[in-house]
Amino acid sequence: QVQLVESGGGLVQAGGSLRLSCAASGRTGSTFAMGWFRRAPGKDREFVAAIGWSGSRTYYADSVKGRFTISRDTAKNLVFLQMNSLKPEDTGVYQCAAAPSRVGLSALAPEYAYWGQGTQVTVSS
Repeated sequence: QVQLVESGGGLVQAGGSLRLSCAASGRTGSTFAMGWFRRAPGKDREFVAAIGWSGSRTYYADSVKGRFTISRDTAKNLVFLQMNSLKPEDTGVYQCAAAPSRVGLSALAPEYAYWGQGTQVTVSS
């Protein structure tokens, strides 16, 4: 089992920045690809970004490319999502998720085995 806990959400004005963190514990000796997803009110869960187990490969949704950066500190079992130039449409609950490394970088939620509870991000206009 892997436990994931997100932090760093909050209220920010459009154009601002936030940095989300995801702390992993439990069976972290296994290699996992990590992803960030978000869910806006009344909408389906949406893929945001993913990073390979070594941190050398990343993958972004078109809607955040160039504004968001995913990174990880493997030694400390941390994953980060730096969000710049935030827009009101970025509002939602952001969840981190872990997928077995054999999955690779995936935008598909069912391929992720473990999920955090999420952290709220609200961007005001």
